[in-house]
Amino acid sequence: MGIFNIESPFMQALGKIADLMLLNVLTLICCLPIVTAGASLTAMHYIALKMARGEDYYIVRGFFKSFKENFKQATIIWLLLLLMICFLGADYLIMSNSATPFPFIVRVVIAVVTFLTLLTATFLFPALARFENSVFMTIKNAFMMSILQFPKTILMIILNVLPVVLFFFFPQLFPIIFLYGLAAPAFGGALIYNKFFKKLEDHIRSLQPKEEAPQEDEDEKIFHDELQEVEEDTPEE
Repeated sequence: MGIFNIESPFMQALGKIADLMLLNVLTLICCLPIVTAGASLTAMHYIALKMARGEDYYIVRGFFKSFKENFKQATIIWLLLLLMICFLGADYLIMSNSATPFPFIVRVVIAVVTFLTLLTATFLFPALARFENSVFMTIKNAFMMSILQFPKTILMIILNVLPVVLFFFFPQLFPIIFLYGLAAPAFGGALIYNKFFKKLEDHIRSLQPKEEAPQEDEDEKIFHDELQEVEEDTPEE
């Protein structure tokens, strides 16, 4: 097989690089109204997971399919997350400009809340892209996923923060960060949590009566109310 053959690893890699660039630019454009950022990030993770699994996908069509289907829930979750970010940001701003030091316990509580918010946010949009649930259960399950996959969650956080760090220390990398700063970490994260999601999906399907269980479909969202019930019977990797 020649290196320039369409099926060669080299050409496949080039194809993914081009797809990630398109996905990143599309995500950025759809994030611009701010309010639509949640649906845009959800759609990005929807495509990123399909890429990680080697499934067939069409970037633009698949992106807007997920964007439309998840718009309402994604927007509510995004606004709640944005509210929490503003609240925590105001806390840190007040602490940094306060003439009197805040009590140690207050600073610890704010730091813990920040860390738990960061953990939950890491799985929020990937969970929404793949699992069908209420807003409350999506948030709860995202938090539980982050704890169950804790070492991997930290790695995903590092991937998400890396573009910001690179831009801060190497601003000349802005063109690359602009083209890949969201989609590349999302794809890397999908490679990390793919097996975990697959185990959950298979186990959830196994809990459903055969007559009620839907036919397996790459585009079908998986439903389950309580992640903990699934995990009790699902061995850790």
